[in-house]
Amino acid sequence: MRDAGAQLMLAQDRLHLTARAVHLCVDMQRLFSTDGPWPTPWMDRVLPRVCALAERYPERTVFTRFITPRRAEDMPGMWQIYYRRWAETTRERLDPALLALMPPLAALVPPASVFDKRVYSAFAGRRLRAHLVARGADTLIISGAETDVCVAATAVGAIDLGFRVIIVTDAVCSSSDQGHDSLLTLFEQRFTIQLQTADTESILSAWPKG
Repeated sequence: MRDAGAQLMLAQDRLHLTARAVHLCVDMQRLFSTDGPWPTPWMDRVLPRVCALAERYPERTVFTRFITPRRAEDMPGMWQIYYRRWAETTRERLDPALLALMPPLAALVPPASVFDKRVYSAFAGRRLRAHLVARGADTLIISGAETDVCVAATAVGAIDLGFRVIIVTDAVCSSSDQGHDSLLTLFEQRFTIQLQTADTESILSAWPKG
């Protein structure tokens, strides 16, 4: 049974953001743009909103990059089958420039930070968690690609670690409209205590530049 009191308190304080909030932008790379082998057609549409979030506090922004293996055999188990299917994305074949962040976001590093990962969740290792704990982060404002893969895995990982999570509904994108819509519905219906959703304008209004 859900705690009705906790739900009410969360609703009353829905988007209160402090200096401990961090913008976590997942895999906004050329790899997933229309230039790459895994195109997310509406990345260009959400990029201005992701930029607006990152530009509000670049020093409180963390970018992740999905780094493919040099060859399929460098990964364990089912990942090998995956990369045999997507052999053109392995680093022995891929243009390394496609691993870079989208140019407007890359221009914010530094002061923004970058963490590379080899799997869907940004929390699969310990480095990102340690970084966030060291800076006292309590809230993660999550944007990026793809809604129903790396964003989803990262959001659940953040929830498991006890972070408050806010998914920015108009600053995430996917190559699947159905997958995107289904994941946002799932988050809004099944994670009502630990996760919130809001659009970019609402986030920026609640996170005034100081």
